Amino acid sequence: MKVLLSIKPEFALKIFDGSKKYEYRRAIFKRGEVTTVVVYASDPIKKVIGEFIIGDILHDEPQMLWVKTKDHAGITEKRFLEYFRDKTKGYAIKIKSIKMYNNPLPLDSFMISTPPQSFIYL
Repeated sequence: MKVLLSIKPEFALKIFDGSKKYEYRRAIFKRGEVTTVVVYASDPIKKVIGEFIIGDILHDEPQMLWVKTKDHAGITEKRFLEYFRDKTKGYAIKIKSIKMYNNPLPLDSFMISTPPQSFIYL
């Protein structure tokens, strides 16, 4: 099963250039059969630009997530801590393999009219 995640362009592009090996989330999908993340790069790109296969999903206190993933975070510790501010737990989705689309797709290609706030099952 696939999910569509909205990701800020600066981070989405780092996923596909290989410098970001973890996607961080405060909340995550509940279905265990999700294997693939389809990446919607939000404003100003506003297109689906690729997908990745999920490796592990880490669930821990933000400080421990940072210790475990910082070498491949693709973001600064300051931005990481701001993102998880006031959260006792968080998630780090390990990016196993990537596939960037040659031609980015509009959301309506997936029969979706509005980008998800966090994610949507496909």
